[in-house]
Amino acid sequence: MRLAVVGAGWAGLAAAVAASQAGAQLTLFEASRQPGGRARNVALAGAGGQPALRLDNGQHILIGAYRASLSLMRTLGLDAARCLQRLPLDLRDAQGQGLALPAWPSRLPAALQASAQALGTAWALLRAQGWSWGERLALLRRLQAWQRAGFACAPTASVAQLCAGLPQAVVQQLIEPLCTAALNTPLAQASGAVFLRVLQDSVAGGPGSADLLLPTVPLGDLLAEPAWRWLQAQGAQLRLGQRINQLQPVADGQTGAGWLLDGQHFDAVLLATPAGEALRLLRPLAAEIETAAGAGAAASADLRSWLQQAEALRHEAIGTVFLRAADVDTTPPSPSVLTRPMLALAPGGVAQYVFDRQQLTGEPGLLAWVASTLDAALDKAALTQRVLAQAQALPGLAGRRWQPVASIIEKRATFACTAGLQRPGQQPCSAWPRLLVCGDYVHGPYPATLEGAVRSGQQAVAALCRAVAGNHRVR
Repeated sequence: MRLAVVGAGWAGLAAAVAASQAGAQLTLFEASRQPGGRARNVALAGAGGQPALRLDNGQHILIGAYRASLSLMRTLGLDAARCLQRLPLDLRDAQGQGLALPAWPSRLPAALQASAQALGTAWALLRAQGWSWGERLALLRRLQAWQRAGFACAPTASVAQLCAGLPQAVVQQLIEPLCTAALNTPLAQASGAVFLRVLQDSVAGGPGSADLLLPTVPLGDLLAEPAWRWLQAQGAQLRLGQRINQLQPVADGQTGAGWLLDGQHFDAVLLATPAGEALRLLRPLAAEIETAAGAGAAASADLRSWLQQAEALRHEAIGTVFLRAADVDTTPPSPSVLTRPMLALAPGGVAQYVFDRQQLTGEPGLLAWVASTLDAALDKAALTQRVLAQAQALPGLAGRRWQPVASIIEKRATFACTAGLQRPGQQPCSAWPRLLVCGDYVHGPYPATLEGAVRSGQQAVAALCRAVAGNHRVR
């Protein structure tokens, strides 16, 4: 079967690999000049005789619960231990205040895993610095209540409502930065149900599930470029810099006859683009569906409902500011600027976390400051100045001179994962089972994460296989 995947972000690449494994004749289209989507490399010319830099377009974090992503990396021949630095979950600030889970053996008998995880969480809460005993016990009791409820709540409940009654220090120093990092949505609007699912799969997901996996290679080298090479080796047709302008059903009176992408015929199409691009390609089909043979009012309503849900999505920005310590010797080895690879920052600043790139990727004196739920009106210059102020105020960094290296703002970094949000589904229209959509914004249990994108791509290919050939391989 001839399959077109449109979009080479992590969802599209995961789908393309799965489709190739299933035996599809694959063509992968990507409008930009490089794969990776929002998780890609950015090349910057060096200033003042400095060598060129390969930065990330944003500092991404993976966690141990990202099993689909880790499995995909293994398929591509990557050694996760070489590409990712695994650390126990550590949300402490520069003064050591906050929550840090202990390191537990990665392999425990199944009967001990749940007990070990619960014991580790309780131990971390009791040892957390900066909170009174009453505050620690209040959080522990709330976590136990969430666990007894199966980490479920009303779909319309916000994280703020979910955490009502918790001590302010716990909310400001743990819940809010955790929600911001995972959902990139303000506490008052963020989905409590999705937040609880993240907690269930990470903190309560078994030993290692909550571990931080911090990339030690440029982001594009983590998955996008290896996936591209793997697909080339499998004989897939890969088209960079080719934007699809028109999607049309084959006009032979049958809804399953295939699709034309800019006039090129395919048996099936998988749209792995951002929501806005999927809308651009699908809107013109609203008229087509009403005249297609075998399609009726229900099919037309399907598509219109999908379009409305996709159009209703709001987006949140994320900013990343790269600063280099001007007084650091760039000739390795040189001492690290931070005491740990990742630090949480005090509430109230524009950035919530800072990463020591020297400890991760070997770039001397380089720090990445991440500002989630960023005000879309804030420009790069203003963001940089606010981060510089945070750097000067950070314990241990006061008085140091900083050289701004780059500021990157992704205006539409993630969809706003709000309470009660109805996300568009995988199949825009029941009359067209060979036209599917994937991406981190598509209906699912997770917020806009790399793992959500990978799972969506793989699940879409599995659904397509069922639609085309039942339980048989795609032909």
